[in-house]
Amino acid sequence: DAVQELCENSVDRDEMREYMGPIYDLERLMTRISYLSANPRDLIAMRNSLRMLGPIRQTLAMWEQGDLRDIHEDLDEFKDLLDLLDRSIEEEPPITVREGGIIKTGFDENIDHLREARTKGKQWLMDLEAEDRERTGIKNLRIKYNKVFGYYFEVTNSFKDLVPEDYMRKQTLVGSERYTTVRLKELEDTILNAEDKLNTLEYDRFCEVRDRIGAQIERIQKAARAIALLDVYCSLSLVAERYRYVRPRLNEKGVIKIKDGRHPVVERMLSGDFISNDTLLDNKKNCIAVITGPNMAGKSTYMRQVALICLMSQIGSFVPAASADLCVVDRIFTRVGASDDLGSGQSTFMVEMNEVANILRNATSRSLLILDEIGRGTSTFDGLSIAWAVIEHISNRKFLGAKTLFATHYHELTELEGKISNVTNYCVAVKEKGEDIVFLRKIVRGGADKSYGIQVARLAGLPEMVIDRAMELVNQLSDNDITEKIAGIEAKASGGSRKKVPHYDEVDLAQISLFETTKDEDVIKELESVDISNMTPLDALNTLYRLQSMLKNRWTGE
Repeated sequence: DAVQELCENSVDRDEMREYMGPIYDLERLMTRISYLSANPRDLIAMRNSLRMLGPIRQTLAMWEQGDLRDIHEDLDEFKDLLDLLDRSIEEEPPITVREGGIIKTGFDENIDHLREARTKGKQWLMDLEAEDRERTGIKNLRIKYNKVFGYYFEVTNSFKDLVPEDYMRKQTLVGSERYTTVRLKELEDTILNAEDKLNTLEYDRFCEVRDRIGAQIERIQKAARAIALLDVYCSLSLVAERYRYVRPRLNEKGVIKIKDGRHPVVERMLSGDFISNDTLLDNKKNCIAVITGPNMAGKSTYMRQVALICLMSQIGSFVPAASADLCVVDRIFTRVGASDDLGSGQSTFMVEMNEVANILRNATSRSLLILDEIGRGTSTFDGLSIAWAVIEHISNRKFLGAKTLFATHYHELTELEGKISNVTNYCVAVKEKGEDIVFLRKIVRGGADKSYGIQVARLAGLPEMVIDRAMELVNQLSDNDITEKIAGIEAKASGGSRKKVPHYDEVDLAQISLFETTKDEDVIKELESVDISNMTPLDALNTLYRLQSMLKNRWTGE
């Protein structure tokens, strides 16, 4: 509701977004203040942020109910803290807290006096000198300074009789004497120690201001949460308006029905138009969608966009679609991509199986599952069997019954549509042009009969001789049992074919029958028939080792 209200009042929304622009991370600032690590510039950032809350609160006053009204109630204008910060902290203070220049003039009388002493100390000494010269009648009375005695009055011996009683002798010289007074000592202490005292006093006053702000942590954190929520609502409203998102309808029937859904990230990255797609999942006949189609056709993008649309709707956002009628899902589980875990010694397939196991153990009938090419990390028949069994398990409402998007290149899985009542086949449409294909990116009913992997390989730039050979092999394998066909395919390699030499391991050699009599002539005959030019070094070693073992282990009849 809040997002829609902001869409309908875009002028006020944009005005509040401008006010929120200068606001810093209030929670981070309060953390620094609470841990006594905030510097003067952090307090200025706090002041500038709090100053924006008043105009935002006034703009929110137009809403009389709903979330936006609640945000209005949670916001505070912080007039007391703004007044304190305006009076105390300089506009452009230093980063460090012990070098002075932090506190404004007029906030503390002692700080003002010390600053005046630092800048007007010489004038104060000249005024005191003139005043005492007139009071004592000593015409050549002078105030001088050295590092040993500090400031002092110097009186020549000819005027020694005019020295008043409040003068205290500090040093006697040949032609003059040096004196000090209580007032001169005070001025000396103020002038010489003004810098250190000033820095210390400014730091103490800064700490007092920081502690007074820190005492209001609950008020500021409450306002920070309200501003964060308002920022989310404004951002969602702006995106919905800018990118043509719609408000989803929520249902309790367990149905996910999306018309012309789009991927919110991918569509922004494309230079052209994004191809939208429909989605229908429910708890009945459309529980599991088995999606087949070529590589790069857009299966993963489609499944991710469905998950994102469901997620966006449950955070209160509008969604990228023409319309959306969505149920609430308790969890979204995904098994997408391929990665291994070398640190724990797990292969890509093991990682995949661990994730699938976690999904099957923790998903419920209200979950949404996104499964991309389960079983591809192992042999064809093992992978197909696992994928088939996973679909059967998910489809069984006694075990799971979760709404599932299942992408695969095992086209045999499309047979499940007729075998399991809640499995539906979908495929990504493509257009063939000779040996090339054009991806239409459109999800349609039905199953694909091939994956066009070789065409994708051609697009990737594989050499033509590799592509041609792959076409020959796929034609031989496509209509037959792969295991049987591979054994009958003749290997094609440069330099002609060669006879495959059998490999023997140590167990085979040890189990050669003791009753098999090997004659020297047999070994010589086999050596003569060996085609060394077409043997690899390993084949030659194995052959030599086998013949030697035959001679050593032959039965002599003794």
